[in-house]
Amino acid sequence: MNISDIASMANVSKSTVSRYLNGGSVSQKTKDKIDKIVQETGYSPNQFAQSLKAKRTFMIGAIIPRLDSYAANQILEGADTYLREIKYQTLIVNTSQSIEQEIEALYTLNKNKVDGILLIATQITKQHIEAIQEIKAPVILVGQSDEHVPSVIQNDFEAGRTIGELFGQQNFKRIAYLGVDEYDKAVGVERKKGILSGLKRYNQTPDVYYTTFDLQQAVVAAKPLVSQYDALICGTDNIALGTLKAAHHQHIQVPNQLSIAGFGGYDTTSIVT
Repeated sequence: MNISDIASMANVSKSTVSRYLNGGSVSQKTKDKIDKIVQETGYSPNQFAQSLKAKRTFMIGAIIPRLDSYAANQILEGADTYLREIKYQTLIVNTSQSIEQEIEALYTLNKNKVDGILLIATQITKQHIEAIQEIKAPVILVGQSDEHVPSVIQNDFEAGRTIGELFGQQNFKRIAYLGVDEYDKAVGVERKKGILSGLKRYNQTPDVYYTTFDLQQAVVAAKPLVSQYDALICGTDNIALGTLKAAHHQHIQVPNQLSIAGFGGYDTTSIVT
């Protein structure tokens, strides 16, 4: 069974079948007809031959900062579901939050001739931009933004301001913010600015502390804070979970003695709240 056979059975040209297989422009009626024949015959095109002819690999590279990132996994799940629907596969590269490995991954994926790259990075440096401009594969930033690269982001400032205003309305006496350093533009800068803006509306100025995205390091950072404040706004749900654990270790009741907020909507936080 080959393209000629499919074309003959569908009473269309071989070029029409080729466009169908490569995701090109085909009328819905013709697409449905070819779909039915492909399903009935069990036809499976030679992916390698298709790739050579179309100069595409049907592979999308995805660079993630760490394997235990809930946010990155949610993004990947959504992207992979869609990509599989259009016959693409996802090649995932974990960089363990190393800028050097992120840069290397961009070049490596480009050498493997992926059709595009999703870059989920915690920060975008000059080196990132230089690499993106040098390689042929198109790159989309996810979660971070840069004027030189197409980006998909959420409004971290507005999200932060919403939480800031909510806490500002509660008349807490001692509020602190526990986030990540400003090397992360989305969480470390925009989200923090939003929180400060929201609190400022109610004449509240929080003390600011920093940790990392790692839950265990968040526990360590939160340990001296949970007994000093009656409200802690955390930059991520992971940090919030670390803060909750630190409070539990010191027998501090949440929310009776300490109110905690995070960002992310993790499945785990929905269980403990």
